[in-house]
Amino acid sequence: MARRHRHEEHVNHEAWAIPYGDLITLLLAFFVVMYAISTLNEGKYRVMSESLNAAFDGVPRSIAPIQVGEPTSASSIAPPKPFETDPGSRDLVQLTDRVRADALITPIELMQLEQAEAQAEAQLDAIQRQVERVLGPLIMSDQVTVTREGLWLEVNIRSDVLFASGSAALSAPARDAIDQLATVLRELPNELRIEGHTDDQPIASALFPSNWELSGARAASVIRLLEGRGVDPRRMAAVGFGEKRPVADNGTPAGRAANRRVMLVILATSGAPAAAAAGAAPAGQETAGAAVVSGAATPLSEDGL
Repeated sequence: MARRHRHEEHVNHEAWAIPYGDLITLLLAFFVVMYAISTLNEGKYRVMSESLNAAFDGVPRSIAPIQVGEPTSASSIAPPKPFETDPGSRDLVQLTDRVRADALITPIELMQLEQAEAQAEAQLDAIQRQVERVLGPLIMSDQVTVTREGLWLEVNIRSDVLFASGSAALSAPARDAIDQLATVLRELPNELRIEGHTDDQPIASALFPSNWELSGARAASVIRLLEGRGVDPRRMAAVGFGEKRPVADNGTPAGRAANRRVMLVILATSGAPAAAAAGAAPAGQETAGAAVVSGAATPLSEDGL
C-alpha cells in the first residue's frame, strides 16, 4: 500500500502587515480627533453649555477653552432675532442670544465695558441727587417723580404743573421749575429726550388737530425754555407720544391726570457701552410711532381740552 505524502505548510512571512495596518488606522483616528479638538468653536461651546444649564435650572457656568486665532469683537456680530414661542422658551432663546453676542469678547474688552457702565451709573446717581435737590418741593407734593431705569434717568413732571388745559404754553410755576432744572442740565454732557404725553380725551382744534400735535408741542415748549436757559440744543430731542403711552387707567380722573405729563429722559454719556446708551429707550417706549418735533415753530396755546 502506497504511503500518502504529507505536504509541509508554508510559513507566512507577511503576517506583520495585519497589526501594522491596525496601528496605522488607530494613529489616523487619533490625529483626526486631536485636530477636531484643536479647532473647537468657543462661541458654540459656550452657547450650548449655558443653554443646557439654563434649561435644567442649573447655575449658569462656562468653561473657557483655549482661544485659537484672533478674537473677534462682539460689535461685528448681529445676534439673530428670537422666534415667537412660549415664555419659557423665549427666555432661553434670549439667554442664548446674549451669550452668543458676548462669546467672543476678550477679557480686556469685557473689563472696559464694565468700567464704562459703572462710571455711567455713578454719574447718573450724582445727577439724580442734584435733580432731587432742586425739585424737592415738587417731589414732596407728588407733582414730580425721579426714577432710574437702566442707563438713563427719568424726570416725570405732571402736565397740570406745566400747562393749562389744552395749552402748550408753560405756566409761571413751570418756568421756575424748568429754570431750576436747567441749572443742573446745562453743565452736563448727557443727551436729553423730552417726551410729551396726554390722556385719551380727544382734542380737535385749529392749533391741535389731535393729541399727537398737543404732546409734541408741549415737549417742544420745554426744549425751547431749556435752550433759552443755556442747555445745548444739540443734545436735546422732542418726542410726542400722544395718548399712546399711558401709565395709569384713563377711566378715572386721577388716571387721566397721571397720563398728562412731560418726561425728561437723561441718557448715559458716550462713556457707557454704545449699545446700552444708544438703545436705552425706556421700556415700552420705542420711538417708532412717536411724533418727533425738532426745530419747528409750534403753536403755544389753545383753549379747549
